[in-house]
Amino acid sequence: MIRGLFTRASDRWKPRRRRRSVLLALVVLVAVIGITRLAAWSLVDDRGFDLFSTLWHAPLPDDGPVIVAIDEPSFAEINAQWPWPRSLHAKLIRALRDAGAKAVGLDIIFAEPTTEEEDRAFADALGPDVVLAGDETLISTAVADQFVRTLPLDRFLRTGARPGIASISLSGDGVVRSLPDISDSFAGEVARAAGLTVEPPAHGTLMQTFGGPRTYPTVSYYQALDPEHFLPPDTFRNRVVIVGLSLQNAPTVAGGGADAFSTPYTMYTGSLVAGAEIHAAIFDNLRKGFGIAAASPEAGLLFLFCAVASAVVLTWRGTGWPTAIGGLAVVIAMVAGSYLVLHYGRVFISPIAPSLAFILIAAGQSTFDYAAERRSRREITRAFGQYLSPDLVERLAQDPSHLKLGGEKRVLSILFCDVRGFTTIAEGMKDDPEQLTQLINRLLTPLSEVVLAHGGTIDKYIGDCIMAFWNAPLDDALHAQHAVSAALGMLEAIDRLNDELHAEAEARDEPFTPLRIGIGVNTGECVVGNMGSTRRFDYSALGDAVNLASRLEGASKLFGVPLLIGENTATLVANEFPLFELDRVTVKGRTVGTAVSTVFGGVADDAAGLHRTFVAAFYAGDIDTCRGLADRLSGEIPVLADYYRQRAAAGG
Repeated sequence: MIRGLFTRASDRWKPRRRRRSVLLALVVLVAVIGITRLAAWSLVDDRGFDLFSTLWHAPLPDDGPVIVAIDEPSFAEINAQWPWPRSLHAKLIRALRDAGAKAVGLDIIFAEPTTEEEDRAFADALGPDVVLAGDETLISTAVADQFVRTLPLDRFLRTGARPGIASISLSGDGVVRSLPDISDSFAGEVARAAGLTVEPPAHGTLMQTFGGPRTYPTVSYYQALDPEHFLPPDTFRNRVVIVGLSLQNAPTVAGGGADAFSTPYTMYTGSLVAGAEIHAAIFDNLRKGFGIAAASPEAGLLFLFCAVASAVVLTWRGTGWPTAIGGLAVVIAMVAGSYLVLHYGRVFISPIAPSLAFILIAAGQSTFDYAAERRSRREITRAFGQYLSPDLVERLAQDPSHLKLGGEKRVLSILFCDVRGFTTIAEGMKDDPEQLTQLINRLLTPLSEVVLAHGGTIDKYIGDCIMAFWNAPLDDALHAQHAVSAALGMLEAIDRLNDELHAEAEARDEPFTPLRIGIGVNTGECVVGNMGSTRRFDYSALGDAVNLASRLEGASKLFGVPLLIGENTATLVANEFPLFELDRVTVKGRTVGTAVSTVFGGVADDAAGLHRTFVAAFYAGDIDTCRGLADRLSGEIPVLADYYRQRAAAGG
């Protein structure tokens, strides 16, 4: 029947689930497209590019530019105030030319005249193999935006020297990622001065970087002034040289620095890269074709559609651990594919948005499926919870094959709990059955919660009586301990309920009669399983141990104690609870006597020892000793006062 319920629920769910799957995919697709249109999202993709472009990148070309650094040692050696005399730059150009440099790029703007002597000396050193930096600045006003170009002095350009715009374009987060797409960029002009043919890259072409600060071979300015004495031979032979600020101690992002910028490698090093090195990287990108094209919006949408379709296919029939493993594999494949396209195809297509869409769909569908499964289990619980224990219903929901008649032998700890004098209470409420029902519910609810909190299975309610057991249907190695703990918890629960009822009675100015319960706990081998007919049955326990537990509950009032436990239970919990053996009894329906005990705390060791002496004397028929100890024990263990007096009077 449960299997049929599962099947019918599954059949009803499939069309609705598939419609929901398609709707979820559409919602996620629209949402992710909307998110990727936000300006902030571009920074997410930029970070993805930073990571991909710095993993196993192309090695630094052997014949790349050499950096002549205007650095701290040079300031110390030259000992002149900045800006340095232009005649000094003229000397540097001649020294580099004599050392075999193919082209020299000065990342310094010479837009204003100085002295005639200095400017003439500088102009005399210039030529077609020299590139001078220019600048392009965007000036925004309320009226319009205007680009302003700052170029070197005409007298310097008339020598054949080339102007090159050294402005560097930054992404929204201040990181250099793009190649300049202007025709007269500084690096492009340096390449042309070196006799190379390069074309400006397409707009938005991304730059391949090669490392952090000082990745390119770098020498100090003062060393380049006299390379024969300070540098190895052929340092500049057939090399392009770029001159600019490049501090030896690379400035950090937090500290900032002059003519220094963040690159993708800054996320690893935390340091900025000198502008001269960035121009060197742009130079190598142009001449080697290292530029990376950004994928078109159409390609990005196609990638996103494929990710969404993959998620729908993966979750179409259901979700679970295979879905999680397959989903992880798909995400890894998307990320790996994006990297391979960048590494070998020089095209960057971000996998972040597709991966996000895939994860959202897979996670959303898994959540829906989990909720649907929970609803199905609740339906089964409602359908069968009327006559099966909750634990068994859960087991059946997981494996309906257990729904069959039959039982097994197991050692159980069984508990019976009954209300003392409930017949009298019910008779007093015979004219108000609603109040009686409320009282029973208020009584049974906390007692049942205690049983369940200690891992017990409630077998049945018999009027005001509760039968429960432990170690079935789920294994419980500490079943005896849990049963006794539950019994003590039930006694505490009835005390709390009495406090509530007493307060309510006082508020109504009515007399109050406290509720009292008796509990019997026994441990033994039983037959436990589905008992009944093929049409209606219950999960219950049968056996002599069950009967004895019921008899112990009834016998507890004869001893004047609320809890009585059997000999087997006492043996199993002797090290966990303070036990007080009371007698050896033969309960109704049995021919073999059994030791019975009760449990309570707060008794001194001396008093407990006297109690054992009392019981031993009673067993031996030594009534005189019992009478001699009864009064003292009644004072030290008042909860057993009636018991001591009864036993002491037994021989009278």
